[in-house]
Amino acid sequence: MKLTKETILILLAFFAIYVIWGSTYLLNKIAVQEIPPLFLSSTRFTFAGFLILLIAKILKLPLKITKKQLFNNTLAGFLFLVYGNGVFVWALKYVDSSFAALEASSLPLVVIILMRILYGKKIHKMSVLGVFFGIIGIYLLVSQQDITSGEHSLLGVFMIATCIFSWASASIFVSKADLHTNYFVNSGYQMFTAGILLSGFSLLLGEEWKSPLFWNNATMNSMILLVIFGSIVAFTSFNFLLKKVSPEKVATSSYVNPLIALLLGWYVLDENITIQSIIAAVILLLGVYFINSSKNVKIHKKIT
Repeated sequence: MKLTKETILILLAFFAIYVIWGSTYLLNKIAVQEIPPLFLSSTRFTFAGFLILLIAKILKLPLKITKKQLFNNTLAGFLFLVYGNGVFVWALKYVDSSFAALEASSLPLVVIILMRILYGKKIHKMSVLGVFFGIIGIYLLVSQQDITSGEHSLLGVFMIATCIFSWASASIFVSKADLHTNYFVNSGYQMFTAGILLSGFSLLLGEEWKSPLFWNNATMNSMILLVIFGSIVAFTSFNFLLKKVSPEKVATSSYVNPLIALLLGWYVLDENITIQSIIAAVILLLGVYFINSSKNVKIHKKIT
């Protein structure tokens, strides 16, 4: 089978949202130990958005957008990054990064259910099987008392669930919304507007802002990696995929991310990996396999 240029780009984009995003749970967990969560996210996205728009300007990409496109990008930025990411990072103060990533793996289930409710989209047999395995995996994950018995851990689990709903809603919205024709430019607008909004919420909540000059090396290195790879590379790849493949397939990144987060959390932060968590991860991977193997989910197909 001959690989076209677009197919190669799609494969590279999936690598970015599967592997690179899998590492961001660890990076956020490291950074949030020193700096407040909303300040962390606002700094990351404002800087990343500015860099993207600057690079786009240097490359002479058209930056002009309509008022409707600006509104849509701002709304997408809020759902994806202000709430979906900002609150998620806050919840990392109370739960392990590996556990948070595993919980986030329920995203494809939420996307499929929302598409059924909002657009009456038929859930195909293979996808149903994937959803079934996903539900079992999530149940095995959240039913572990030793993981959810810590102070405020249940609150963290609940808030992550609301973030998943926000991210799923945004994924469906972006796949249909009137946006700029360039995915890189869209990422820039979404990140920059989200960063500004996060800054406002951070100030309203009285978070203490700490100059990067006083960050420790671990926090600084984590932020650099989050900006360059987690934001610019991976989020642009995500926007690209939402216009090229179905939202169900894009959402499967949340099945692979937990495995990366699980291993990195164990290796770097010495987070506990239980046998039940490993079993849950395997079952969740079966879910992503069945969703991706559905012959009825084709590249370029949009929600109808």
